[in-house]
Amino acid sequence: MGILEKMALTGKKGFVTGAARGIGKCTATAFAEAGADVAIVDLDIETAKKTAAELAEKTGRKVIAIQTDCTNKEQVDAMVEEVVAKLGGLDFCHNNAGICINAPAEEMTYEQWLKVININLNGIFLTDIAAGKYMLAHGGGSIINTASMSAHIVNVPQPQCAYNASKAGVIQLTKSLAIEWAKKGVRVNCISPGYMATELTMNSPTLIPLIEKWNAMAPMGRMGKPEELESICVYLAGDTSTFTTGTDVIVDGAFTCF
Repeated sequence: MGILEKMALTGKKGFVTGAARGIGKCTATAFAEAGADVAIVDLDIETAKKTAAELAEKTGRKVIAIQTDCTNKEQVDAMVEEVVAKLGGLDFCHNNAGICINAPAEEMTYEQWLKVININLNGIFLTDIAAGKYMLAHGGGSIINTASMSAHIVNVPQPQCAYNASKAGVIQLTKSLAIEWAKKGVRVNCISPGYMATELTMNSPTLIPLIEKWNAMAPMGRMGKPEELESICVYLAGDTSTFTTGTDVIVDGAFTCF
């Protein structure tokens, strides 16, 4: 069997949160193209349904959409149960849902702080635990979390202390769970993307003025493409990465090297 066959996800089942668009849609596409059946999990169910239908037609895999608020434990637990029931199991997941609020720390409201932490960190915890419990009871699996290069540096010029703190927490949560579950067959890793040219970023009135500055600072002189995260996620989800756990993979075009 060649390396491409070994890396395939044929027969595996998984879900991606925040998958209706952006990074999550790209990784869900890659998982389906690699042979997996996938659940598109998002609060925006209408866009999630469109994405699911698009991927199912494109890849020939079973792709479903599930509406879930990842900060709601009951909804997260029910989502995992639905994934298992409709797809026939759960081998991997990519917990990717997240937001950023750019506000100076002294002006950020406590409600804004809580919103970012609740979605970016508490939501990752809830989805990790719900998926992890199933995997622990059914022979193992692979969990991938989305952290950020913002866990390693302080972004400029935009102020985003809540986002940076939340993503640093994701990395430590990832490592903590990896240690706890290392001998139990469940691997937990995270990816730390740099600035990514998602549809949301490229069309945000708030962020468009910053793109030129980001590119000027970037060693490669450009933002990353969401598609440039696909292969690492397929690797982490599959059986060629069985000795990889507790790892944060930085995909940022060397932005954090200085």
